Amino acid sequence: MEKFEKMTGLVAPMDRSNVDTDAIIPKQFLKSIKRAGFGPNLFDEWRYLDHGEPGMDNSVRPLNTDFVFNQPRYQGASILLARENFGCGSSREHAPWALLDYGFRVIIAPGYADIFFNNCFKNGILPIVLDAQVVDGLFQAVAANEGYELSVDLEAQTIITPDGKSIAFDVEEFRQHCLLNGLDDIGLTLQHVDDIRVYETRRKQETPWLF
Repeated sequence: MEKFEKMTGLVAPMDRSNVDTDAIIPKQFLKSIKRAGFGPNLFDEWRYLDHGEPGMDNSVRPLNTDFVFNQPRYQGASILLARENFGCGSSREHAPWALLDYGFRVIIAPGYADIFFNNCFKNGILPIVLDAQVVDGLFQAVAANEGYELSVDLEAQTIITPDGKSIAFDVEEFRQHCLLNGLDDIGLTLQHVDDIRVYETRRKQETPWLF
């Protein structure tokens, strides 16, 4: 998993509450478990005017020009600004995979569905929880200022706005440690690989019939 320390990125607003994981990545795209290649189908039913299926050439599909991701001012965004209960619905891990593959490393919202929130941390995305009024202010700032960027520092747990204002956020210490060091569940396990090898060797000697 790629480390997350600090970044500055363009902000794209998703001004909808209760955005569920089927909207983030529709069910027909869940056949692959490669973790990559889902970005072109992120919010597929909202981004395109036709029905999407795996294997389609997305470059020739008709775009919904009213959808925020299709607006030129938000191209290349890496910070997603969202509303309450983002990532609700099914527990599919493909949702953070699609967001990450599209280019998002940070999501800012008043709240998230629990499983989606946990899956973000395990896949290198930083989901930040801020007060709803603060999020409202950011939505207003993004709308009023084309090219609006935020700087996020995970170690300091701060967001810096273009005018120099600092916004504090909280991240649980263990999750912060994992993101800062690029450790997913497999990475955490591999930190103890020598102990695991010693244990396996001893078990083979003590209970050879199991092997």
